[in-house]
Amino acid sequence: MSETEDLQRFALNIQQDVIARADAVADGGLRAEAFAELMFEHLADAAEIDDGIACNFEARGMRCSGYYLSEDNDRLDLFLVLPRLDGLALSVSRTDIDTAFRRLNAYLEKAVAGLYREQEEALPAYDMSRAIWDARDDVSHIRLFIITDGLAGVEQLEGSALGTVEVSRHLWDLRRLYRTASSGASREPIHVDFAAMGGSPLRCIVSSPEGGGYRSLLTMLPGNVLVEMYRLHGPRLLERNVRSFLQLKGKVNQSIRKTIIDEPQMFLAFNNGLSVTATDLRVRDHGDGTVDLLAAGDFQIVNGGQTTGSIFRASRKDKVDATRLQVPVKITEILADGDIELIAPRISQSANNQNKVNMADFSSNHPFHRKMQEVSRSIWAPPASGMQRQSHWFYERARGQYHDALAESRTDGERKAWEATNPRSQLITKTDLAKFEQTWSQLPYIVSRHGQKNYLDFMDRLAQRGGFEPDESYFKRCVARAILFKQSERIVSKQEFGGYRANIVTYTLAWLSHHTAKRIDLDAIWARQELSTSLAEFIAALSVHAHDHITTPPGGQDVKEWCKKEACWEQFRGKPIPLPLALEAELVSRDRVQTAGSIHALEEQTSVAESEQVARISALPAQIWFDLAAWAKDTQSLQPWQRSLSFSLGKLAGSGKPPSRKQAMHGEKIVAEARSLGFRG
Repeated sequence: MSETEDLQRFALNIQQDVIARADAVADGGLRAEAFAELMFEHLADAAEIDDGIACNFEARGMRCSGYYLSEDNDRLDLFLVLPRLDGLALSVSRTDIDTAFRRLNAYLEKAVAGLYREQEEALPAYDMSRAIWDARDDVSHIRLFIITDGLAGVEQLEGSALGTVEVSRHLWDLRRLYRTASSGASREPIHVDFAAMGGSPLRCIVSSPEGGGYRSLLTMLPGNVLVEMYRLHGPRLLERNVRSFLQLKGKVNQSIRKTIIDEPQMFLAFNNGLSVTATDLRVRDHGDGTVDLLAAGDFQIVNGGQTTGSIFRASRKDKVDATRLQVPVKITEILADGDIELIAPRISQSANNQNKVNMADFSSNHPFHRKMQEVSRSIWAPPASGMQRQSHWFYERARGQYHDALAESRTDGERKAWEATNPRSQLITKTDLAKFEQTWSQLPYIVSRHGQKNYLDFMDRLAQRGGFEPDESYFKRCVARAILFKQSERIVSKQEFGGYRANIVTYTLAWLSHHTAKRIDLDAIWARQELSTSLAEFIAALSVHAHDHITTPPGGQDVKEWCKKEACWEQFRGKPIPLPLALEAELVSRDRVQTAGSIHALEEQTSVAESEQVARISALPAQIWFDLAAWAKDTQSLQPWQRSLSFSLGKLAGSGKPPSRKQAMHGEKIVAEARSLGFRG
C-alpha cells in the first residue's frame, strides 16, 4: 500500500474516531472538541506533551483550542486545531497555517495582558485565560501547537519571543501524526549531537559487562548543554513511563535549587546526577577504557527529572551561569543482543527506587493491562435494547491496537462487519479505564487533574494493591462503570451547562457511588448495556447540584483548580440530596456488594498498611464512636458527614463487623481531629 493510501486510511480513522467520540456524548455535536482531545492523546503518547486540556476560545483575530501548564508553571503549551474530518488526506495551505499561528499568538498576548477580565467567569475559557495570567511571571518557555488532519507543506517555523520568554512553534499535520503512530515507537526519538551542542564531545569511561546486552558510559555533562537539550526537547527528554517531577515545591527540589544558585561549585559533590538510556552511540575509542561520545540516538533521561528541571529553571528564571555546573551522568546503551523492552523499564524503575515514590510500571506492558486486553477479546456483551447482534468492548492497552486490528480486514465489507462487532463507541483506553475506576472509587478531585495525572495515580494505587488480576466478573463490572460514565456524559451534555462536563460527570458519579455505598446494580447495567430510566433521571437531577457546586468556588478560585482539591469533594460529598424511591428500589443489597467487591473490585483490595489500619479502627469500642458522635454534635466541632460516619462505625463495632478500607481511613482521621479539638474518649 502506498503512503498516500496509508494517509487516507489514517485520515479516515481519525474522522471515525472523532465522530464516535462526539456522538457518544452530544448527539453528533462538539466534534472540534473531540478532535482536540484525540490529538492531545496522540501527542501525549508521542511524549511531545505532558497533557492537554480542550478549551475552545474564539474572538476577533484570536483563536485557541486548549492549553496545558507544567506543574511549576514553567512551561505553557497552547493549542489550535484545524480539523478537516473529511477522511481524504487533502492539503492545508501555508496561508491557513500562518493565519492559525497568528491567531493563537494573538490570544497568547491578550491572555498574558489580562484578557480574563473581559470574559464571563462561568465559562471554561475564563479559567484558561486566568491560568495564563496567574502564571505569567513564572513561565520561561511557551510552545504554540497547530494540529491538523490535513497535509501541510511547511518546512520551517520561526520562533519568537514574548518579552524575555521564548515562544516556539510546532506543527503536527496528518503525515507527522501518521509516521509517529505507525513507526512502532511511542514517540519521536531524540538525537543529540554533543559536539555541535556543547562545542566538544564528552570524554567517558566505558564498560560492557559480558552477557549483559548493554554498555554503560560514565561522564560529566556541562550544565549549559543540559539546559540547551531541555530547551530544544522539553518533556520529551524525560522518560514518560516513570515520572517527570519538575515542580520546585518539595524539599529535594528546593535543596537542588539552593545549591545551583548559592554553591554551584558543590553541585557535583551533592547531586547524584542523571541516569540515561540511549541507542546508536557514536564514539571515538581511545583504546584505554575511555571514549569520546560524539552523538546518541533515542536519548531519554530515566532518572533526574528534578535535577534537569531545576537547572533549566535556575538558568532561565534566576539567570544562573549553567556553565559552572557539572552534572554526573550514566548513559546505558542497549545493544543488539539486549532486550530494550525488558531492560529499559527496569533501569528506569531501579534508578528511581531511591526516592520516596510508589513506583509502578506505567507502560502498556503491565500485567494488569495485558490481562484486561485478553479478557476483553473473549467476552461477548449482550445486545443493546432493540438489537440482535452481540459485540465486544475493545480494551486498547496500547494506542493503535484498534486500528491495527481493523486493518487486518481486507475489504470494505470485512471492515464494516468487524466494526459492527467492535464498535468504536465501545473502545476503552487505559486513560479511560483510570477515569471510570477512580470516579467510582470516589476520587473526583484526582480525576479532575486530567488524563495522564489521573492515570499515573491509578497505576500507583494498583501497585499498592499488589498482584491484582482482572477476571471476567471484574471486566463486566468495569464495562458497566464505563457505560455509566459514557451515558452520564450524554446526559450532562444535554443539560447545556456551557462547560466543565468532565468535572460535572466525575463529581456526580462519585457522589452517587458514595451515597449508595456502591449499590448501583452494575450487573443489570451490563445485562441491558444501558442505564435504567430512574437512574438516568436522577443523574440528570444530580448533575445540576454538581454543576452549581463546582462553579461557585470559595474565594473566587479558578473552577478547574477548585475541582482538583479534596476539599471540593469533601464539601460536595456531604450534600444531603434525597434518592428517589424508584432508584432506592433498584439498589442491590450491601452483602451482595461486599461479596462481589471483595473478590472482584480493584478498589476493595487492601494493602498490608490498610489492613493494619482497619484492624486499629476495629479495635475501638462502639461506645467511643457513639460518644464521639454525640460530642461532635454538641460542640459542632466536626462536619455532618464525619458525625454520621462516627455513628456508623459505632454500629459496625457493636455488631462485630469490620469497617471498609475507606471507612477505616476516614475514621482514623476523625479520631485524630476530634482529639486535637478536645475530645477525651
